[in-house]
Amino acid sequence: MKKPVKTFLKIGGIIIVLAAVLVFIMRYSTKAHSPEATVNYTQGDLKIEVFYNRPYKKERVIFGELVPYNEVWRTGANEATTFETNKDIMVDGSLLEAGKYTLWTIPMEDSWKVIFNKNMYPWGIDMEEKAYRDPEFDALVLEVPTKDLQRTIEQFTIAFNEENEFINLNLAWAETLVSVPIKPEKA
Repeated sequence: MKKPVKTFLKIGGIIIVLAAVLVFIMRYSTKAHSPEATVNYTQGDLKIEVFYNRPYKKERVIFGELVPYNEVWRTGANEATTFETNKDIMVDGSLLEAGKYTLWTIPMEDSWKVIFNKNMYPWGIDMEEKAYRDPEFDALVLEVPTKDLQRTIEQFTIAFNEENEFINLNLAWAETLVSVPIKPEKA
């Protein structure tokens, strides 16, 4: 092989390695600002797991500014949030089959669209900072009202709570709470 070709291949290899290292550093340094969390819910043989990243408010206006209204949000930071259930469930009265989904939302002033998407994505947003979600793979889209909180939630939080026969999937940040009612599907 001629010397110029070897030099070109070496330089190309070095550039590829440096780019991979840079992507790795950028991707994992964001975890310090928005750490990972997993929340689980178990009731009998029903198991639900949500994996997400928890950004902080940091004196910012969240909904309507940092997270624009009427645009798809990855429902957290970094990777797309995932929602997994081992059993069929009713989500706000609609069937969601057992499986793993990415969880997306479209925040609006008085309600949010909550979207369960069948695809897994490499990251929550693309290079243009638009959500990776492909609506063609939406398994369920529903709209739920927002609730105003009396106190500010500094770090984005997803949690479950039981209320009557429902399991609420709660999404809370800043002064906003969204509760998605879930009910186990009867066998």
